[in-house]
This record gives sequence, structure tokens and C-alpha cells, in this order.
Amino acid sequence: MLNRVFQLLLLAGLVTGTLWAENNPFIGDWKLNPSRSQLTDQMKVASVGANKYTFDFGGSAETIVVDGTDQSSGFGTTLSVTVEGPDSWKVVRKKEGRMLLSAIWKLSSDNNTLEDDFTFFPSNGSPTTVNYIYKRTAGGTGFAGTWLSKSATMASGYSLQVRPYEGDGLSFKYSSNGVIQNVKFDGRDYAMVAPIEGYTSSARRVNERTLEITYKVKGKTGDTQTMELSSDLKTLTMTRHTGRKSEPYIEVFERQ
Repeated sequence: MLNRVFQLLLLAGLVTGTLWAENNPFIGDWKLNPSRSQLTDQMKVASVGANKYTFDFGGSAETIVVDGTDQSSGFGTTLSVTVEGPDSWKVVRKKEGRMLLSAIWKLSSDNNTLEDDFTFFPSNGSPTTVNYIYKRTAGGTGFAGTWLSKSATMASGYSLQVRPYEGDGLSFKYSSNGVIQNVKFDGRDYAMVAPIEGYTSSARRVNERTLEITYKVKGKTGDTQTMELSSDLKTLTMTRHTGRKSEPYIEVFERQ
């Protein structure tokens, strides 16, 4: 009798998981609407002497010499920073020799505003460009300091594909950065297919229209993100929090 009860419960769970996967409202094609999004970002740059700087873009700190050469960043990528003028730097990240991103940083005459023309180059698809305007929020001189951007513009939104993954899981494919994120709702960490190595994510269902994602970098917990569908299932809002950022990064997608 106990075996039969167990089998029935197991069957019910399998049926529920299958039905949830088949009718999952997150599945579909989505497009970012930049005008409805809040692309807040924060970064820290610290001078550690001898033309050497530490950069914290939200993962782990990376220390390199600012001399224009490609230097190992510890994430399976290289980072280079070239001084192009007294108020202009060029930042480039590569993986296996292929450019992942390029950014032109320009300081204002009072050294309190930093403009960042940031472009990501996916292995497949068109580049994505975002123009950030950062304000200095903590000390330092020149490019060194803590910078917060509440003003970012994007020429056009990027696309997001959500597909089933191994039963009741989900697969998220981002055209903006080439990331493929596969998750299941079992509390386990799943490796992300990403240009930068060492990233994993785990997911849980809060309710039928809300998911919560926890990100880790080399096993260390980093960002948390909620994915919430509107009541009409036509809008997907992603709100991402990091421990060191005072404000969330909010992306609003519309169903295509």
C-alpha cells in the first residue's frame, strides 16, 4: 500500500511538472523596451600605484596595469585599458583573442562625470551599445573613484528567448551578451553559458508569475533577480539587486 501511495504521489508530481512546462507563461520571445527600463549601474576604480588600477564592475575586483596591453583577468578573459588622452580611456575585454566588449570612457572637465560608450559584441548577432552617464559618489581623482549611473540610453532593445529546459526547467537566451542561462527549480546551481567563466545560477518559483534567481561567481553568492510577469502576461520585468549597489537594475521586456 505504501509503495502504491508513493507511486501515485510521484506520478502526480511528474504530471504537474509536465503541465507547468507545457503551459509555462514565461516561454516565448521578448524584446527589451529601454524607455520603460531603469538601467542603473555602479562601478569602482581604485589606483594602487605604478599606473596600476583595480576595477570592480560588479563581479570580483580585477587589477591590471593601464598600458594598453591584454592582461589576464582571472575570468577566462583578458582586460586592457588604453590611455587615449588626459580625459579619455579605452577599455577592451577579450576572450581567446576575440573582442567581447569595448568602452570609451570620457571625464568631464570637473572630473565628476564619466561618460561610457559601451558596446558588447556577441559571437552571433549584432552588437549592443549602451551609453551610460556616471556621477562620482565617492573619492578618488581622475578615473579613480566610485561611480553611479542613473542615466543610460540604448538605441534599440535586445531580444530574449525563453524556452523549456529538461522538463519543467527554463532556458533564457540573451542576444545582448550571448549568455544562455539554463535553470531547474530544484535548488541546484547550473553553470551559465557565458563569455565570462565561473558564473552559475539557481532558481525558485515564488508563484505562477514570479521567479527568483540567485547568481554565483566562482561559488560565491552575488546578485539576486526577480522575474515577474504582468497580469496580462504581456510584460516581463526583471529586477536585479547586488549587495554593493544602492539601487536595482530594472529591465522591462515586452512579448513579441
